[in-house]
Amino acid sequence: MSSQPPVENLRLSPAEPAAARSVQQVAVIGAGKVGTVVARSLLEAGYRVTLSGSGDPAELALMIGILAPGAEARWTADAVAEADLVVLALPLHRLPDLDPALLAGRIVVDSMNYWPPVDGSIAAFDAAEQGSSPVVQQMFPEAIVVKTFNHTGYHHLEPDRRPAGHPERLGLAVAGDEPGAVALVAGLVDRLGYDPVPVDSLAATRFLEPGGPAFGARLTAAELRELVAVPAGRP
Repeated sequence: MSSQPPVENLRLSPAEPAAARSVQQVAVIGAGKVGTVVARSLLEAGYRVTLSGSGDPAELALMIGILAPGAEARWTADAVAEADLVVLALPLHRLPDLDPALLAGRIVVDSMNYWPPVDGSIAAFDAAEQGSSPVVQQMFPEAIVVKTFNHTGYHHLEPDRRPAGHPERLGLAVAGDEPGAVALVAGLVDRLGYDPVPVDSLAATRFLEPGGPAFGARLTAAELRELVAVPAGRP
């Protein structure tokens, strides 16, 4: 049992910057391939993890016991209420089913990508020249969205983890508009086994998405930083 004081479930206040908070329990919303891989990685790093899907958690529990043993199945509202951090790992076409009020005041990790063959054509994302995460932020205006995990393949996230200082350690971009939230999520990424590379704006993350130079490239932190430094609109 941790000796740290309980976290106020990631509802932010000016008196306590996000970077000062301690993440102990993470709610992963979405129990597909990405969600279960993220959940396993978090469990292996020592976090408590809940998983929720679109159905009854009693039915989800059997699948979780096989794909993410150690995670607990919850209704989404209960999972968010108990969590210190929320990870969205849903197909983007399912986001409208999620009540924005549920995530108000919380730091939310966007691990998602827009896949028209899966999601269908969604006008807001089709028109999103700055990437999908600014649209996610607009959909959940009272949450603080931080983008990470999306530019590595779900099948690489676990085997590519390395301890700090390992010569083969890779980087993961951590992007957001609120520095404290970015710092908090960067700490989680570091603990999972990657060098976090901060990106100071959700609007600067198109390079992390399908078709962008970082997507699926399995880059070191130094290589990612080079891409972060390229001005928008340049190759």
